[in-house]
Amino acid sequence: MSTITNKINYQQMDKESRRTGNITLKEVAEAVGVSTMTVSRVINNRPNVDEKTRKKILEAAKKMGYTPNHVAKSLVSSRTYTIGVIIPEISHSFFPEVVRGIEEATNNKNYQIFLTNTSDNFGKEQKVLNALRSKRVDGILVSSSLTTDDFSFYKLIIKSGLPLVFFDRGIEDIGASCIGVNDKTASRQITEHLISHKYKRIGYLSGPKRVSIGKERFNGYIEAMTRHNLEIDERLIIENGFNEKCGYAAMNELLALPKEIWPRAVVAVNDPVAFGAMDAIREAGLSIPNDIAIVGFTDDIRAKLVACPLTTVQQPAYEVGKKAASKLIRTIENKDEPVETVELITKLVIRKSCGC
Repeated sequence: MSTITNKINYQQMDKESRRTGNITLKEVAEAVGVSTMTVSRVINNRPNVDEKTRKKILEAAKKMGYTPNHVAKSLVSSRTYTIGVIIPEISHSFFPEVVRGIEEATNNKNYQIFLTNTSDNFGKEQKVLNALRSKRVDGILVSSSLTTDDFSFYKLIIKSGLPLVFFDRGIEDIGASCIGVNDKTASRQITEHLISHKYKRIGYLSGPKRVSIGKERFNGYIEAMTRHNLEIDERLIIENGFNEKCGYAAMNELLALPKEIWPRAVVAVNDPVAFGAMDAIREAGLSIPNDIAIVGFTDDIRAKLVACPLTTVQQPAYEVGKKAASKLIRTIENKDEPVETVELITKLVIRKSCGC
C-alpha cells in the first residue's frame, strides 16, 4: 500500500473516534488494507503475520493513536492482563531491582503490573492482596512479610485458584512456587569466610525466623559454626527485623553485654541490618573491622559506599524478578504448570569490613 493511500485512509477515520482517541482495530485494518483479524494478531503479538505487514500495522496503529481496549479484551479472554506485585520494603535497593526484572518479563508478554509496598506489615499485606484480588488481577507476585505460623490466609488464596508465586521470601509446602536464592548455602559461606580469618566468637543479627530468609540464613550461620566446632553462644544471637533501625537496636543489645563476651565478628541477615549495626559500632567508639568485623547479605547499592565498605553476598535481584514473573505468567496461561522452588546462585563480594 502506498503512502498516499495510507494518508487518505487516515483522513477518512471517523471524526468522533479521532476526537476521543478511541481508535478501533477495524479502523487500523482499513487504513492498512488488511483484515481486522490480522491487526488483532499483530497487536497481541501472535505469529503467522509476515514482518513487512506487521511493521506496517504497528506504524499505522502508532500514528493513529490506537490503544488496546483491555476491558473488551478481558471480557473475551476472562483475563485482565494485569499482575499484582507485593514487596515488603521499597527503600531496600534489592526490591527495585527485582521489580525491573519483573517489568521486563511482563512487558514482553503484554501484562501490566500493580506495585504495592507493605512496609513489612502482614496486616497491610493482607489488605493490599485483597485489594488486588478485587481488581481481578490475573495473578500475584509476593515477597511475604508473614511472621506467624498461621498460613491460612495464603492457603485460602491458593485454594481459590488465583495463580500466585512467591519471590525472595516464600512459604514452604503450601502449593505455590517460590523463586529465590541459595540463602542457607550463601549464609554458611560468608560465615565460613569470617572463620577463615580466625574469628571464633561470631555473633548473628537475625531477621524473624518465621520468614523464610530469616530461617534459612540463620541455619546457614549455625551450620558453619557447627562444621568448624565453634561455640554457638545464644547471647550473641539477636533476633529483630530487616531494616537499619532493627540492626542498630540489635547491635546495641550485643554491646550492652559484658565486654569480655562481645563477638569479634558479626553476621547480619541483610545489608540494611548491617548498616544499622555499623552505626551502633561507630557510636560506641569502636572501629570496623579492628574491634568488630561485620558482613551482610544482599550487596545493597550502598555497600561499597559506606565508610568501611561492606563484605556481603551479592544476590541476582534482577534475575529473581524476571524468573518469578515468567513463572507466574506460565502458571496463568497453563493450569498444568508445576509448582517448584528455584534457587539462584549468589556470590561473595569481599570488601574491608571483614578485615581483609
